[in-house]
Amino acid sequence: MSKEKEPITDADALAYHAEGKPGKVAILPTKPLMTQRDLSLGYSPGVAVPCLEIAKDPLKAYDYTARGNFVAVISNGTAVLGLGNLGALASKPVMEGKAILFKRFADVDAIDIEVDTRDVDEFVNCVRLLGPSWGGINLEDIAAPECFIIESRLKECMDIPIFHDDQHGTAIITAAALINAANLTGRKLANMKVVVLGAGSAGIACLELIKRMGIRHENALLVDKQGVIYEGRTEGMNQWKSAHAVKTNKRTLEEAMQGADLFMGLAAKGAVTKEMVKSMAKNPIIFAMANPDPEITPEEVYEVRSDAIVATGRSDYPNQVNNVMGFPYIFRGALDVRASQINEEMKIAAAEAIAKLARDDVPEEVSAAYSGRKMHYGPEYIIPAPFDPRLMTTVPVAVAEAAMKTGVARRPIVDIAAYRKELAARRDPTASAMQQLFEKVRHNPQRVIFAEGEEEKIIRAAIQWRDNGYGQPILVGRTEKVKNAAAGMGVDLDGITIANAAVSPHVDAYIDHLYPRMQRKGFLWRDVARMVKNDRNIFAACMLQLGHGDALITGVTRNYTVSLDNISRVIDTKPGEFLFGITLAVVKGKTLFFSDTSVNELPESPQLAHIAVKTADLARRLGHTPRVAFLSFSTFGNPMREKAARIRDAVKALDEMQVDFEYDGEMSAAVALN
Repeated sequence: MSKEKEPITDADALAYHAEGKPGKVAILPTKPLMTQRDLSLGYSPGVAVPCLEIAKDPLKAYDYTARGNFVAVISNGTAVLGLGNLGALASKPVMEGKAILFKRFADVDAIDIEVDTRDVDEFVNCVRLLGPSWGGINLEDIAAPECFIIESRLKECMDIPIFHDDQHGTAIITAAALINAANLTGRKLANMKVVVLGAGSAGIACLELIKRMGIRHENALLVDKQGVIYEGRTEGMNQWKSAHAVKTNKRTLEEAMQGADLFMGLAAKGAVTKEMVKSMAKNPIIFAMANPDPEITPEEVYEVRSDAIVATGRSDYPNQVNNVMGFPYIFRGALDVRASQINEEMKIAAAEAIAKLARDDVPEEVSAAYSGRKMHYGPEYIIPAPFDPRLMTTVPVAVAEAAMKTGVARRPIVDIAAYRKELAARRDPTASAMQQLFEKVRHNPQRVIFAEGEEEKIIRAAIQWRDNGYGQPILVGRTEKVKNAAAGMGVDLDGITIANAAVSPHVDAYIDHLYPRMQRKGFLWRDVARMVKNDRNIFAACMLQLGHGDALITGVTRNYTVSLDNISRVIDTKPGEFLFGITLAVVKGKTLFFSDTSVNELPESPQLAHIAVKTADLARRLGHTPRVAFLSFSTFGNPMREKAARIRDAVKALDEMQVDFEYDGEMSAAVALN
């Protein structure tokens, strides 16, 4: 559980935000605008009709506009991450990032709004007046105590969900972890002694939520920089801290930790010592959630308390308290019932739903993605993994049901089973599957050979492979050329191998492997030697074939066909298999698999059937339910042409194979995509 190498550099972060269209968000139309009729419907005069309907009934805005799936991420930049008061404009990258998390995880459209004022009245009035634009508001990175005042006042004057994620998002995930940690250690919340370090927005929100769930006021000590918050204290106090002051003789964190069952840290690195942990009760629960480094690391805890349950805010330790498990799905459920607010019951329902997921059996797609970790309910798995696809079909349902039970839902959901299916359809299975694949590779590192190792794009890819912990990158190229290119880019090649054919100790072995394959195809030994030494694709393919790498990447400087021909000279297909190409197209969240698009010019019916089976298998492994369409210029025999018989026979072949996926054909592309 050692700390991972920093996955990105400053240059990486700036390049990510600047490349292509600057920033991370854009607006895409949801209706066609191709003809004069489309223009007349979408704008004047047609747009007047929904305007009049909304004027008569404001709730019609949910039917005729994007309001029902639209959230504003709003900040004044006074508490940006751990960077402090950077101002409204400098907070924009964070708010854009939050907006894309809404879309990525819960298919909620979001836009960032930066309000350039520290004045509470100005901020509240600005947001209130803009309120009709959105179905919900996510407040972000607003300093305490102003954040408490702003959220409270907006809730009073607006009839849409207002949610300060820095407070409630952290609190909900922490509460979910607490439910399971208490369960595993046989504790009841009412009997637990709690210490919360950090009296900012997150710390106070966490304490308030767990009190609503059963923690007793007198059993919870809130600690800030000045020490324990006790009745009668005046230094550094405000009304929000005072609400949690208790009668106690304890004044320091060290004293507060003695005999405590639960520690919740939302403060700073190194704030907790091993001696403090030693003094806690049996089977202590320690949530050290300071970012980027916790108050005490899990390694330090386990050195003195092997009986502890530990959670942090970091992805390289088990039990990551990550807000992304909460806010997208909470808003999803709230929006889907057109809730007028996100109340305490909805927050608790979300926490309980997240906790239950960790107790349920973990599906294969999740456990495979996080190989190397204990993915069954226990001390190292008290909350789900952030990329668990079940969150999308679980948390929104719990939130929506709580909204309906408490009377804040304006459009109750009648068929919950159908709603779950609708939520599943909103997921982007390719994105989820790719993330799971990345996690799987991280826990089973691979040696990847980059054949065009002198190219800047390839060098950057190799660096990303290294920095993300995916394995050993190998750049094929001339040593000095590769090093000079890296120096010009301002990057280091530590941990990256350069494979130079001119000095490789394996060249003779590669030649010996290739020559018997080529000598009856018009190539002399010296021809083969020249190919191995001068052609990077052939050299890289020899490396792969002889076990000096696990995968090969090429195709930046040479076209597909040339690259494939060179590799095929070195490596054979498996018995009973043949080469074919697959193209993945992701358009507006929908993933399409096209094959064969690059290898076989006119495959016969058995080959087409084989291609269909293999492509369906890939689609399934990437999280999709495969539905295969065999394309042709004709559709189900219209027009009937002899050349389409290959396609019809491929469909018959699948009939005989009794495959486990849906298929049909022949059909035109227009029919297949309808």
